[in-house]
Amino acid sequence: MRLGIERKQGHLPNGSIKIGAVAGHFGVSVDLLRLYEREGLLIPIKSPRGTRYFTEQDYPWIAIILRLVRESHVPLAGIRRQLAALPCWQIRNCGFESRQGCPVISDQSRPCWSNRAMCPVVCAQDCYYCAVYRSAPNCKDFKVPLPAAARPAAPLEAVAH
Repeated sequence: MRLGIERKQGHLPNGSIKIGAVAGHFGVSVDLLRLYEREGLLIPIKSPRGTRYFTEQDYPWIAIILRLVRESHVPLAGIRRQLAALPCWQIRNCGFESRQGCPVISDQSRPCWSNRAMCPVVCAQDCYYCAVYRSAPNCKDFKVPLPAAARPAAPLEAVAH
């Protein structure tokens, strides 16, 4: 008799979740999550074969990106600019007192993890766990209220006929 571990489709025992399962959870396509990765907004964990994985720790950030794009109509470039403004030198205590002279921040319109190959402190895979990347969902600029048109309507009262 074979004992199996009951798990959700796409969820691995180590807590990693395949990109397809994450896309299904949010009702979006895998291609959209890959676009967010190319745009520098998401960092997936990649297997040696290139399979993309996320963890539930990524869910709040993905939800914020989707809300900003869908409901607040913020363009991806606008999200990137806000992320680029994060004071990464303070969050990481890397020794730089500002953006000046930092080899990682070569493009002021992209977050530091978009240029992770230049980071002298960590390897490229470590950006997934970096305090700067993990702080993105807590950025005050992303805590904007939804426009009135995007808020759910109040429940309708029962009408007697």
